[in-house]
Amino acid sequence: MSKFYYNEEQESYDAIVVGTGISGGWAAKELCENGLKTLVLERGRMVKHIDDYVTANKDPWDFPNGGVATKEIIEKQPKQHRTGYTTNQASHMWFVNDLEHPYNEIRRFDWMRGYHVGGRSLQWGRQSYRWSDIDFTANQRDGIAVDWPVRYKDIAPWYSKVENFIGVSGEALNLPQLPDSDFLPPMDLNCVEDHFKNKVMESFDDRAVTVGRVAHITGDKTFDGRTKCQFRNRCIRGCPFGGYFSSLSSTLPAAEATGNMTLRPDSIVHEVIYDPDTKKATGVRVIDRVTKEKYEFKAKVIFLCASAIASTSILMQSRSDRFPNGMGNDSDQLGRNIMDHHLGVGASGVFEGYDDKYYKGRRPNGVYIPRFRNLGGSSNRKDYKRGFGYQGGASRGNWEETVAELAYGKDLKENILKPGGWRMGIGGFGEVLPYQDNRFTLDYDKLDQWGLPTVTFDADLQENEFNMRKDMQESAVEMLEKAGFKDVKGHDGPTGLGLGIHEMGTARMGRDRKTSVLNGHNQLHDVPNVYVTDGSFMTSSSCVNPSLTYMAFTARAANHAVQELKKGNI
Repeated sequence: MSKFYYNEEQESYDAIVVGTGISGGWAAKELCENGLKTLVLERGRMVKHIDDYVTANKDPWDFPNGGVATKEIIEKQPKQHRTGYTTNQASHMWFVNDLEHPYNEIRRFDWMRGYHVGGRSLQWGRQSYRWSDIDFTANQRDGIAVDWPVRYKDIAPWYSKVENFIGVSGEALNLPQLPDSDFLPPMDLNCVEDHFKNKVMESFDDRAVTVGRVAHITGDKTFDGRTKCQFRNRCIRGCPFGGYFSSLSSTLPAAEATGNMTLRPDSIVHEVIYDPDTKKATGVRVIDRVTKEKYEFKAKVIFLCASAIASTSILMQSRSDRFPNGMGNDSDQLGRNIMDHHLGVGASGVFEGYDDKYYKGRRPNGVYIPRFRNLGGSSNRKDYKRGFGYQGGASRGNWEETVAELAYGKDLKENILKPGGWRMGIGGFGEVLPYQDNRFTLDYDKLDQWGLPTVTFDADLQENEFNMRKDMQESAVEMLEKAGFKDVKGHDGPTGLGLGIHEMGTARMGRDRKTSVLNGHNQLHDVPNVYVTDGSFMTSSSCVNPSLTYMAFTARAANHAVQELKKGNI
């Protein structure tokens, strides 16, 4: 093993963290910086920052056939390939082999997974938005599912802590439905986006348009081991500059710098061990991914950060006389209330003008339009609950636009050197409600190569989401037309759960152990030294990207665990 992240392996630790992605990195950092000897377990392979970003500096012509997915890639990723997310040679290596990691579907579910050190923090879209009390009180207000056991004031200082460490660029708007972050300087809109912003805000008094809030370094503030975003927009390949936040470039090195972290990749955690005498967990059981050898590691506190599906699967497999249906599952809520964000609906149009304008670099984000529905008064709708935002952007076409019209000759030679016309598109991100029957279960008749049960999904969008989608398309068309775009066309493509890659809600937190799995500090109600801080804990889904919220809750929970250990409560 490389010595970069490793201390000598031992049997017992102060803490165990399962997973190395967005949440796992933060748990490792906070626990290690508070002095806990921490074992961090990752089921996938080792990845080293910079060294293992093998496609980061390749140009399109460096890939055969323009980089499109090969037959071999498609055969190994048949489910993920159908989403379009793994259709190129530059980033397919971050997505698992579907044949080696099978799952089952009663209703289609697109489960995008990255099994490697750093997890999906290498693949995420980096959009970073705070929740508001409108989100944390939504279930209570609407009489849906269960109430969140926390409010915005409980999480606000932890948002600030996270933002000041990861770096979030953006513009302050002072909107109650979208609290401002501690921002680095915002990225610039291009001229057509700026035109759209001004026209929309002239035409609608309830709407704002801003640049996307993203975890990219801008401005003059310095970050250890990381440099400014280079505007290459090759983020999904892995950023050798550390321009965007990932656990691999940021939180894991911070944890390693303390000398308190032991990182063990290729370690598939499948069970948390329960002691009925102390009513606490004592450790985890692990299968080595490569050798299939079995291990047990002990710790005083355990953080499950493996993803909403993986962490909950571990709890389901952690069966004992006390928990015959899975650890912490007295409420029968494990695996239920799967949520995501629904997308693939919006509009696009052509803009005539600004032919003398262009833009420099490849900005790694677009515009953002915050939620403007169901916020009270005239914004309220009778046909659906909650709301949506939009992400999108404007760009110029290229020489391909001329080829169909100009087959050869002097005109082709001249036009091929000129950029094409301007187009703009905006796509909706809508909230999905928590439905108890949207769930996954474990199939013990279909085992994977490590002898573990496979996941079976049975979940989909329902009437509330489909009603919302009509408004999402109509409002997108209306805004583009008001802004003077031509040939505006709405779209609403086939969609389902998983496509947002924001799966959450399978071990929700709540105030009552009879209806929830976790308390307000992300602890299992009935096993207080087990914390779950990835998407599993989400009680509702809001309409904004959730990773910033995962990080804030994880930092808060880790510091709570440290204090509880000092008090002797866990």
